[in-house]
Amino acid sequence: MDVYKLFERYADTVPTGTVEWIGVRPARFAALQALEHVEAEAGRGLHRDHRMAKTPGSGRQVTLISREFIQQIEASVGRTIDPSELRRNIVVSGVNLNALRYQRVQIGEAIVDVGALCDPCERMEKTLGPGGFVSMMGYGGYCCKIVQSGRIQIGSAVQLLARQPKLL
Repeated sequence: MDVYKLFERYADTVPTGTVEWIGVRPARFAALQALEHVEAEAGRGLHRDHRMAKTPGSGRQVTLISREFIQQIEASVGRTIDPSELRRNIVVSGVNLNALRYQRVQIGEAIVDVGALCDPCERMEKTLGPGGFVSMMGYGGYCCKIVQSGRIQIGSAVQLLARQPKLL
């Protein structure tokens, strides 16, 4: 049986997660700036993030990673990691991020379509040290498209909306 068809049977068991950390980059190679809250704009991105000026409608308007994925990466590289080092916009916890792939998810007031894996780049080898790139493979989080504007803040709920057909 197709995993997405099987998922339909169990989608109502996906727990609600929580936003733990938010960061934006004002320019492409700039350091992430941690925020308490951010406005997500449908079809564009996060206010004050450089990706907002990129191609409207992109599937990479916001990136998500889970605290649980970060813990896996930390175990692999042998040190504590600040979320800003991983260059993802939002850290969530309490929900299996893999279960949200190809789903519509509400994060605070915003709604996003969770899509492609957010694969690591070669900078992770320098940032995290030897093995950093490999440690992130499969744990880099996901790229999302914002489909409904709204405010996202630390402590916001992260919840699966009604089961969606494969979106991407």
